[in-house]
Amino acid sequence: MRVNLTKKDLVNLIYMQLGFSKLITQNLIDDFFLTLSNNIKEEKTLKLSKFGTFTIRKKKSRIGRNPKTKEKKIISARNVILFKASKEFKDFVNEKKNV
Repeated sequence: MRVNLTKKDLVNLIYMQLGFSKLITQNLIDDFFLTLSNNIKEEKTLKLSKFGTFTIRKKKSRIGRNPKTKEKKIISARNVILFKASKEFKDFVNEKKNV
């Protein structure tokens, strides 16, 4: 059974490992995610060594259809975030010994 790790759980894990106060740990995590988000948005690509690469890809506008009413509607163009895991991270997840 898969259990989700919430931001609160992440704060508690780092708090217990590093010994910072929970407020400092919460601020650290918030700043980390804000920095990641801003850099991905501005630079379009963010590579974290031994973890993976985040990129932004543009999707063109297209015509979609409501399956119930069969009504056609234009779906506007948008950006989507892609993540490609690094080889080291894939090996770690798959429990290969050379990590």
